Amino acid sequence: MPPTNASTRVPVVILTGHLGSGKTTLLNHLLRQPGARVGVIVNDFGDINVDAGLVTGQIDEPASIAGGCLCCLPDAGGLDDALEKLTHPRLALDVVIVEASGLAEPGTLAKLVRFSGVERVRRGGLIEVVDASSYFDTLDDGRGPAPVRFAAASLVVVNKTDLVPETDREETLARIEARVREHNPDVHVAYVVGGRIDPRLVYDAAVPEDPPDELPIAALLREAAADHHAHQHAGSVTVTTPGTIEPARLLDLLEEPPPTAYRVKGTVAVATGQGPRSYHVNLVGRSAHVAAAKRTDGTASELVAIGLDLETDAVRARLTDALAPAERPSTEGLRRLRQLVRVSL
Repeated sequence: MPPTNASTRVPVVILTGHLGSGKTTLLNHLLRQPGARVGVIVNDFGDINVDAGLVTGQIDEPASIAGGCLCCLPDAGGLDDALEKLTHPRLALDVVIVEASGLAEPGTLAKLVRFSGVERVRRGGLIEVVDASSYFDTLDDGRGPAPVRFAAASLVVVNKTDLVPETDREETLARIEARVREHNPDVHVAYVVGGRIDPRLVYDAAVPEDPPDELPIAALLREAAADHHAHQHAGSVTVTTPGTIEPARLLDLLEEPPPTAYRVKGTVAVATGQGPRSYHVNLVGRSAHVAAAKRTDGTASELVAIGLDLETDAVRARLTDALAPAERPSTEGLRRLRQLVRVSL
């Protein structure tokens, strides 16, 4: 079998959190949003309550893994088997979400995905869900070091904020965020009710409606379960420039992204010294993935930044700087780009 084109790899998003934090509620919320084909991997550990109808509407059925907590499997075989199935090109999925047991250790699970033997996989971030209303009663008493589990997260979703007494809410949420940042000072933190997070933070939505070949049951279930509470919306900034760019400026952006941008995606045309070459760019948190694209005409470059509380002007300035036109590349810029492409394979 020929090697998989890195630009066609399917992002795998890991969903973790303490028992009762609201992982499944958040997952079901994402499944109710139209526009993307979502594959799901769940544990056979404890009670799993993913809305099977929603998953059926997407990809026939969820892939289930027995043997307890994913990170406690003797090897990655069970997970790799499920990823092999769900990333098969015939399914044409936009994203695979792994919902881990509440007992799973996020760092270990992140390594299982990072070093997966499945060629069609790329990392799509790790989302840690926190129950704001019971955090200091169940996960962290606030006296010793903060839980190490936050260190692996690219996004922390502080859920059930409405259940914190209003008189204590601001102080409680500030204390939770401070504990999170003890192990992960640059992580993005979102505050939500009922797991309602903007799916644009998690994956690309291909179209604003359901895919044309999706079973109608998914749309019907979404309509039946619709509530009157909107999710917290993410903002976005798009910058487009003609011609080729200097790779060093792009790499500077990917290595030190704007603090309020959680995701950066796009396609860029890079001056290589041997004609233009296009690359697909995906950044989630601090994890960058760059792969060669088929387009080689070098007509334009475009980047989109997505995040909560996005500092629009500052982000636009950074994207514009990264896409500054350049007809000749620097040797150092090309070296750094090639190194990142190799790491992304």
